[in-house]
Amino acid sequence: MRRVVVTGIGIVSPLGCELAEAAARLRAGDHGIAPMPKWDGIGHFSPRVAAPVVIPAALEVPHRAARSMGRVAQLATVATGIAIRDAALAPEEFADGTIGLAYGSTHGSSQANEDWVRKLVAQNGFLGLTSTTFLKFMSHTTAANLATYFGVRGRVICTSAACVSATQAIGHGFETIGSGFADVMVCGGAEELHFSHAAVFDMLHAASKAFNATPERTPRPFDQRRDGLVVGEGAGTLVLEEYERANRLGKKIYAEIIGFGTNCDGTHVTNPSSDGMRGAMELALRSARCGPDAIDYINAHATGTTVGDIAESQATYALFGDRVPVSSLKGNLGHTLGACGAIELALVISMLREGWIAATRNLEVVGEQCAPLDYVMGESRSAKLRRVLCNKFAFGGINTSLVISAI
Repeated sequence: MRRVVVTGIGIVSPLGCELAEAAARLRAGDHGIAPMPKWDGIGHFSPRVAAPVVIPAALEVPHRAARSMGRVAQLATVATGIAIRDAALAPEEFADGTIGLAYGSTHGSSQANEDWVRKLVAQNGFLGLTSTTFLKFMSHTTAANLATYFGVRGRVICTSAACVSATQAIGHGFETIGSGFADVMVCGGAEELHFSHAAVFDMLHAASKAFNATPERTPRPFDQRRDGLVVGEGAGTLVLEEYERANRLGKKIYAEIIGFGTNCDGTHVTNPSSDGMRGAMELALRSARCGPDAIDYINAHATGTTVGDIAESQATYALFGDRVPVSSLKGNLGHTLGACGAIELALVISMLREGWIAATRNLEVVGEQCAPLDYVMGESRSAKLRRVLCNKFAFGGINTSLVISAI
């Protein structure tokens, strides 16, 4: 198995569109949760807060190139452009097929889908509808548009698995390079903000609504007063390279990916399983050839839902006990769904390199049924980090876990 390292990072997040800026805001305990007044007119719908992104004008995708892109693909394109430039990949390097792409989102552009359906229903026909609208909301729109925009000639892997879309993509990229099928993989995930995302969780009684008047106080991962998640948007892209190539070319190396584990509960579409979560972490550790004692920090998925946080905390405690510091970034970023695995991994890499751990924002009193972990609360904590575990879990019982190491 060849070694795989991270040589480029690009994010578009509720905390900013530059990694250094977003990491600094995270370390300070800042957040990107905001009121959504345009949701006020939606009936039978409770959430009123979300985590939106503002794309600087200088980073926007040119209009001509964006004709087949909805917002989700544009977010992905911006983040990927940043990552490719950061990794010093030249356009001509994509021509020989040794650079591949693994990318995903929960689904395509929800706004484009809404526009299509509204026109179709209003006129009971297809007059005025164009094929480019479909290209915006098809499930693999991020991967397809990225491959075209950047001229990818290698393998393209499309992931569409809700909250684990980005982590699956990174894991597939890690395994693809490790097995010798590519030298470089551009990996990540994206999501655009749309009221329908919040509505789904609202119907499942899993969306925050008790703090609509005070957005800064929600979501509350692991907290006794947590009442659900807050949806967000964004994109994260990591350039993965085979270590010997990166070293030979004098590339800047952020970190090494040393393990990936994924499995499925196979029991229920929405109810999480502690056993499944624990199993994914064990697979990641086995892939990394290390034990629980080698992990210095756990980046939890923890979205602020009642059931999910309990299951994850219990799975973590069963494997690690109370020795390893644990925190979630959802209180700062909201739940960026298909993007969270990449955005959060990018920020965790900043922690790994700079020697600190972000606190779980809004965690004041640990929930009674949550396991007694070493929760990082209040302020960020200085720490010497060598190996870190990052967890992401999704509907369908799909569990993913990554292990990264300093290098």
